[in-house]
This record gives sequence, C-alpha cells and structure tokens, in this order.
Amino acid sequence: MQNRYAITMSLFDHTGSAETRKEGLSPGAFVLSGFALPNEVALLNAVSEVAAKAPFRHMVTPGGFRMSVAMTNCGPLGWITDRTGYRYDAIDPESGQPWPAMPPCFLKLAQNAAAEAGFPDFLPDACLINRYEVGTKLSLHQDKDERDFGAPIVSVSLGVPAVFLFGGLNRADKTERLPVSHGDVVVWGGPARLRYHGVLPLKENHHPLLGGYRVNLTFRKAG
Repeated sequence: MQNRYAITMSLFDHTGSAETRKEGLSPGAFVLSGFALPNEVALLNAVSEVAAKAPFRHMVTPGGFRMSVAMTNCGPLGWITDRTGYRYDAIDPESGQPWPAMPPCFLKLAQNAAAEAGFPDFLPDACLINRYEVGTKLSLHQDKDERDFGAPIVSVSLGVPAVFLFGGLNRADKTERLPVSHGDVVVWGGPARLRYHGVLPLKENHHPLLGGYRVNLTFRKAG
C-alpha cells in the first residue's frame, strides 16, 4: 500500500505559485479555488503516510451495501460505517489501534481555509480521506453524525477533477453542480452546515500526480 500510493518529490517539480479565488455559494458556503495548491507536496505525502498505517478500505453501510469510494481516517476520531450504523470512533476497527494522528499540514490547511471562509478557531478532530476512481460517487447526504453543528465542514480536492453536488436543507431541493479541481477547497457552515451534498460518478481522466484517482480530505469537528 505504501509503495503504490507513495508520492515522490520529483513529481512536484512543476509546482509554482497559486492564486486563490473565493466564490460564495450561499450564506456560510464558499469555494476557495486553488487554496491547497501551495501545500500539495506535504498534503499528498501525508496521505501516503496515513494510508500506510490505516489502509484504504471499502466500508459497508447499515443496509449491507459496499461503498464504492475507498476511505480511511486520521485524527482523534474516525468516521466508520458497518451493519450497526454510522458513527465516529477513536479506534480503527481493522487494526484495533487508534487512527493515525492528523498531520500538521492537514490541520493548518483546514484552519486556514475555515478562517478564510469566516469561521475562525476551527479545530477539527476528524479527517476523512476518500479515494475515488472511475465510476465511483458519493450519494447526496448530510453530515449529521457530529455532536455539534456549530463548526464548519472543510473539503479539499486533490487529483482528478470531479463534480461536487451542493443542495439545500432537504434532499428534494435543487442541487448546484460545482466542478472542483486539484487544490480546490469547499467550506460550508453556519446556515449552510446541514445542506445536502455529494459527488457525481468520477469520469475517466488523468492527473500528473495521482493518475486516475481523486483524493478528498474532509475535516470535521465530530466530538
């Protein structure tokens, strides 16, 4: 696992300066285009380090369905699903060990992005790492397994571009389709905190750093 997803420094020779554009989606929701680009080296190396300790896996929903997106976690808490339900837990059920610590570069990016969107003092205790490949998707859902909805959600896109769905407070509300590219960060909180969201099936594409994969980091205050 470690060798397959390792990122070497030579892959980043092309990296230059990045400009961030802040776009408001609705009260409390913003897209920060390119916000993560200056830190892509550290972020992708950290993903590899986390996956070496807690490998990506396809979890099973309470209904018995295997999730198409492979995932892992880092930080004090990790989000898991099995036949008993959705929840956060401090222990990786596969290893019986605590989830890997949240890398400092993850925490700094999440806090800076939240502050840029108007949510200072964000202190996430969970980072879900999702790995998408061609055809995988994330169904429309709310993030509501957290104890307190006062903190925002910070979502970081890396690798192949995708289409992020951003809906309303009800599942049947109209959704907006937002193309997200490598380095983009979406932040939603306050009145937008419980808005439905998802990801359309990933189309075949290629990224110079991650090949045909998309990796998404989702930061939450769960406990």
